[in-house]
Amino acid sequence: MIIIPAIDLKNGQCVRLRQGAMEESTVFSDNPLQMAVQWAAQGAKRLHLVDLDGAFAGKPMNIVNVTEITKAVPNLPVQVGGGIRNMAVANTYIEAGVSYLIIGTMAVTKPEFVTELCAEFPGKVIVGLDANKGLVATEGWARQTDLQVLDLAKKFEQDGVSAIIYTDIARDGMMRGVNVEASANLARQTTIPIIASGGITNIDDINRLLNVAHQGILGAITGRAVYEGTLDFKQAQALCDAH
Repeated sequence: MIIIPAIDLKNGQCVRLRQGAMEESTVFSDNPLQMAVQWAAQGAKRLHLVDLDGAFAGKPMNIVNVTEITKAVPNLPVQVGGGIRNMAVANTYIEAGVSYLIIGTMAVTKPEFVTELCAEFPGKVIVGLDANKGLVATEGWARQTDLQVLDLAKKFEQDGVSAIIYTDIARDGMMRGVNVEASANLARQTTIPIIASGGITNIDDINRLLNVAHQGILGAITGRAVYEGTLDFKQAQALCDAH
């Protein structure tokens, strides 16, 4: 299992939101590039970038920051989400050196887009499923659907999606502990590797995820916890490596 530090981009800054609310943002750094280099130096095996402005605008808004990061840490795989709504944008990110494209809203509203992307960029597509009590939410969590997470995950098994990022909205940015049960349950019921997200607070959460990692948990995304210091990134990754 790998620990994936998150760099959420808003107005060119590295921020974290509480439960996806743009007005509930905390600025952790004015220099996202510096943060990326720092995580690389600490042994990160992958970076998670989210263009928050892009998620709401429906198009890339922080591409300059993303490109700077991929150039600065060329050997570190970077996954990017937020505003990837068409093939041209996807291509722009791939050309910018991004390793994985995260598709969220479009995976729900136009699942055939995921099929097309997987055919065009095999092994480079990740689906982000954000859920509240098992139901999928879209558009930066602004809209709740009546779709079950598992039903949607099953749709993408044939497409060759490389992973599903499962985020429990109720816990994201709230430091309440990751939803291990829901993450493991999804991992057991789909052949796609799961990346857990939302609510990771401390090393106990990592231990709890490691206990079920063999069921199909590929990694865990952490943001607020590693920025506020309740989780030591190097310690967490070392624990995973030793498991």
